[in-house]
Amino acid sequence: MKQETIERIRRFTSDREWEQYHTPANIAKSISIEAGELLECFQWSDTDFDAEHVKEELADVLVYCRNMLDELGLDEDEIINSKMDKNEEKYPVELAKGSAEKYTELKNKARK
Repeated sequence: MKQETIERIRRFTSDREWEQYHTPANIAKSISIEAGELLECFQWSDTDFDAEHVKEELADVLVYCRNMLDELGLDEDEIINSKMDKNEEKYPVELAKGSAEKYTELKNKARK
């Protein structure tokens, strides 16, 4: 995310004195609520959806995620790369390519 966008999110929150409500638990709840609203965009169809509404709900999720990063003092690149390292280990290309199976199932197949 561009630094100017991060600063805009922070300024929006600060100008309204909303930091007082931004506990990790409250932000996590908000992320979940907004993710539910994003999912609602696809409730009745996987292909017929309002792209503008999807963008708005996805933006809400991302803003709350940015707020969570700030609240916990986390770096997005660091935590994403750490998780990707774990995912690459759990889902090696030779086992996971073209498969939607969970890593536990992939491991079982690899043992056989």
